[in-house]
Amino acid sequence: MSWFTTGIIYIIVWWLVLFVVLPFGSQPLDSVQPGTAPSAPARPRIGLKMAITTVIAAVLTVLVIWFLDSGMIQIRPV
Repeated sequence: MSWFTTGIIYIIVWWLVLFVVLPFGSQPLDSVQPGTAPSAPARPRIGLKMAITTVIAAVLTVLVIWFLDSGMIQIRPV
């Protein structure tokens, strides 16, 4: 598997994991200020969620690459 293919797989997995991790621990604001959405989180902690996403995506990418290289499934160009 080339580095380019591995990078593309990592980017796709990273974004998928980010959308799974984003809602964890989100609490709505206690008092909504004018101009703020009622569903806006009080403490989004984006940096922590991005760090967690990076670690999980790296592990999942290794598993996906291992699965593809193992020969259990084959992706052939048409």
